[in-house]
Amino acid sequence: MIRHLIAVMLFLAPVGAAAQGAQVAFGGMQQDTRAPVEVTADTLQVNQADGTALYTGNVVIAQGQMRLAAPRVLVVYSNEAGRIRRMEATRGVTLVSGSEAAEAQRADYDIEAGQVVMTGNVLLTQGPSALTAERMVVNLSDGTAQLSGRVRTVLQQAPDGEGQP
Repeated sequence: MIRHLIAVMLFLAPVGAAAQGAQVAFGGMQQDTRAPVEVTADTLQVNQADGTALYTGNVVIAQGQMRLAAPRVLVVYSNEAGRIRRMEATRGVTLVSGSEAAEAQRADYDIEAGQVVMTGNVLLTQGPSALTAERMVVNLSDGTAQLSGRVRTVLQQAPDGEGQP
């Protein structure tokens, strides 16, 4: 956690607390995008004609160490049987990976690209620190996130003696 905060502080030191973009670690680990995807929800509507499934009501998606929750998630299947191409979560989304969490109005998860794009009032919390932006792109293969659109960072300092190697 401390190395994540140090990386953020070093990046933002020349520009202050508000910036146009920032790259940070997210999730503390790589995500296996080939891992099984488990979806739970209150209701499910399947559309065979366009290859989609609409989950609504308390939707929770789990894949490896990552969890995504939203009121509504549209799953778009690829032409290959049983493979998911992308998921579109809307109406308030929470993404948790490791000890970090992000919230936004919308999240689009491109499984093949291993990328989650969160938009609309993004809030990323890393321990006691927080970052806000209009957009965050999470690269699941290397565990990083790129924030853009009026980025604001609030860094909490560890009390003396804590977090020291």
